[in-house]
Amino acid sequence: MRENLNKGRNLNKGRNMTVNGLDVEALKDTCDLLTKEPDLGKAQFRIGNRWKTGGNNKVSVKGFFAAGEEQAHKSSLDFEADEPPALLGTDAGANPVEYLLTALSSCMTTSIVYHAAARGFHIESLESEFEGDLDIRGFLNLSEKVPKGYQQIRAVFKVNTDATEEEIAQLYQFSPVYSMVSASVPIEVKVIKV
Repeated sequence: MRENLNKGRNLNKGRNMTVNGLDVEALKDTCDLLTKEPDLGKAQFRIGNRWKTGGNNKVSVKGFFAAGEEQAHKSSLDFEADEPPALLGTDAGANPVEYLLTALSSCMTTSIVYHAAARGFHIESLESEFEGDLDIRGFLNLSEKVPKGYQQIRAVFKVNTDATEEEIAQLYQFSPVYSMVSASVPIEVKVIKV
């Protein structure tokens, strides 16, 4: 089945139209193929985690299933998760709630770029800042009234584009991570055209 996706990509040789760093024709062909063969859209992503000490963990991104078959990353993707000294960690890596913001910001950015390209909107630059409000007393089970996770997340996107702020604001909503997180945590997003 992966050959079908590659076959769709090979149809584009000689008519490569790149918008925002993406081959738009290949993107359209991929979407057409997924419409005809919806099972190719099913994916499974995997990670492994090994606790080291205290709040320190080593995370390894594993292979994944996409386009109808097992896939491998080009190289090993490992990273550290830890807590800062204020939370009794050694600061060997970002903490898990920072990685959640990382995943959210990356996925929303990718969604904006891909969907903008599909609509012919050119993005010259795109930056964002995310912050989340969390009360550590929930994690430490010191109060039943305090949620364990983020109580609110705020995001500001600064984008230089030919699209309007309203058009860009529609695109981040295609993000799978945004969909998962916003279903349980209010996320306030602001788009500023620069």
